[in-house]
Amino acid sequence: MRLKTALIAATAFTLTAIISGCNDQANGGGAGSRDQIKVVGSSTVYPFTTLVAEQFVNANPGTKAPVIESTGTGGGMKLFCAGVGAAHPDIEDASRRMTAAEFKTCSDNGVDRIMEIQIGVDGIAFAEASNGPKLTLTPADIYLALAATPRGKPNTTKTWKDVNPALPAIPIQVYGPPATSGTRDALAEIIMSRGCEAIFPDSISMKKKDENAYKKACHTIRSDGPYVDAGENDNLIVQKLQSNPNALGIFGYSYLEENKATITGVPISGVAPTYETIAGGTYPGARPLYIYVKKAHMGAIPGLDKFVDAYAKAWAPDGPLVKRGLIAAPQNIRDASAAIIANGTLLDGRDLK
Repeated sequence: MRLKTALIAATAFTLTAIISGCNDQANGGGAGSRDQIKVVGSSTVYPFTTLVAEQFVNANPGTKAPVIESTGTGGGMKLFCAGVGAAHPDIEDASRRMTAAEFKTCSDNGVDRIMEIQIGVDGIAFAEASNGPKLTLTPADIYLALAATPRGKPNTTKTWKDVNPALPAIPIQVYGPPATSGTRDALAEIIMSRGCEAIFPDSISMKKKDENAYKKACHTIRSDGPYVDAGENDNLIVQKLQSNPNALGIFGYSYLEENKATITGVPISGVAPTYETIAGGTYPGARPLYIYVKKAHMGAIPGLDKFVDAYAKAWAPDGPLVKRGLIAAPQNIRDASAAIIANGTLLDGRDLK
């Protein structure tokens, strides 16, 4: 998987002189010190963090540009939770919430002071080329088309008409994110689960009795061809849609907004992915977006506290992140996130799943 790296030359992770007068853990770990902010994680959150980074550098002359890598939420969590110190990232971009297992891994590795900050809202957008077949799908259609074992049997559907007689007889071809992506996780949790439970009502009781069996039945994506792992480069999916009008793509709403001249959103249960439907919660694929910050690195990594403050100043409904494609969170959530930053409030972790 290729990583996208923003605002950085090949030597950007060069470590520099020890940060004087700082007793924080981020200065230790046997890895020297670092004078650049390092961010990993979600490809969906990536364009928002790079915009904040651009504005941060412009507002602070002489500051080194942050290192930002699009590793996918899951891949980023592994890097983020590996330890505290200059060798480890300061921030994790996430298009889903941290899991209980990831929180435990962090804690086991000494990453025991984490700030969870919701930066806004996004939608898992299904899209097609502007000259595409104009599909309208339901979660049940998506589940029957993409699940590895719908109704407990291997998926043999080839066309959308095989899934639903009302749909056209065109091949199922969906370009989507890899298993390391938070978008893939959200697809399973938000869309596939709904479709599975609509088609297979017993799955609801299965979820309570055997969660692993439930995930196998409801979340596992088929690997026999109709679903194509397109990696973490969402722009590549957009390009593939332009060259293959009958295909569908899955990515965050911001990529749909950026490319609305050439691609269009596919309605789910009759609701198209738009700013209004996602913000209002009527679009079935709406989801929160987060950044996770190591408090141990605040004050030790130069500018990290200012960078996080810059994020809070950019996420308002009339702010630059919304212009980039972010859906502004409701006022109460923005206020709560700002308070977490101001007070250094730590993630408790007891309500994680």
